[in-house]
Amino acid sequence: MVPELHQKGATVIESISGLPVLVRGRSRGASDFLKAQSSKLMKQICSHISSISNIYVYDGAIGSSPKCDAKVRVISDSPSAILSLSSVLWETPVHAVSHDSCPLTIYVGTSISLSVGSNISLDPKGHDGFIAADVERSSVILTGKAFADIVGVKEALTAVSEPIICARGGLPLSARLLVHGYDVVLLFAPEATIQSCKDQLVSADAGLIVSSEGTALLFPTGYSNGPSVYKIPAAIVLAASDSTGALPPSSKLTPEQAAYHFLAGYQNGTFTPVYSKGSSVNPLEIAKAFLAKLKDNQISCFLVNVSEGEKAPIGNEFMKLVQSTLFKKVPPFEPKGGYLKAKYQSFLSAKFPEIPEEFCF
Repeated sequence: MVPELHQKGATVIESISGLPVLVRGRSRGASDFLKAQSSKLMKQICSHISSISNIYVYDGAIGSSPKCDAKVRVISDSPSAILSLSSVLWETPVHAVSHDSCPLTIYVGTSISLSVGSNISLDPKGHDGFIAADVERSSVILTGKAFADIVGVKEALTAVSEPIICARGGLPLSARLLVHGYDVVLLFAPEATIQSCKDQLVSADAGLIVSSEGTALLFPTGYSNGPSVYKIPAAIVLAASDSTGALPPSSKLTPEQAAYHFLAGYQNGTFTPVYSKGSSVNPLEIAKAFLAKLKDNQISCFLVNVSEGEKAPIGNEFMKLVQSTLFKKVPPFEPKGGYLKAKYQSFLSAKFPEIPEEFCF
């Protein structure tokens, strides 16, 4: 495919970052744009693409597991955009998208007027374009050079694909994959911590699917020597950040405790439910499914504190902490004092009034 795209005039565009990513349809919080604005934007992008003489189409998938992936069709006015986006999607069989019951669509308008946002009272403040994802429509619109903002594109695709993946029996998680010997470990940690040791992970991208089939990556890594689907995790490690001394350096959790801490996503005074910036699936439902996976597969659960002591462990030091937690006998979770427990309860009871009783600190 790549040689054919080059023949059509495709060139490798330098990656950019920081473009506005607007999402409509997250499970909680206000949408970044309205349904009426989404409809107008869709009409404008479709009108633009229909006016172009040469249209380029590419089919792929989000998720390396064929049983619970989300099929994607890219429709673009530029071969360069197809070349860039093909590296973000998994290959999929011919006609797989056409035969899929709920495919996603990416519309790319590289030459559409950059005033398209302001024309519909949408002000994304993106000089090189913007990314608009509508979960309800299962669509992503990329304007200008937005296709080259790979981080932003992946954020948008994660949002629109999560409901489909869940409907197909997969559990989408904002986690990283660590393979140690024959064991697969899921790692949830603050972004700064992850970036300090990304070379030791299967992928630096936060995005996995756990299903009865095993563990799949949301996006390709660029390396072809790994399996498409890894084993069911043997363990999960949740990294919290607490400098008050309430959380121990490392401890073993019960599945119910792991689900509680996973739902909270505590990081030094703030909470990031299910370790995700903004899931399009209710975090409580994700946490319930998470608990079920832990129990059904007897997955070991651990908590490590990355802010305990004077210096936070990063890079190799963090990986040593993870490995010692996994392979040495660590004590059960015993926090100090009751302040942090009360803080958890206050946040979670307000955010998720229907939290199951079995979830516990």
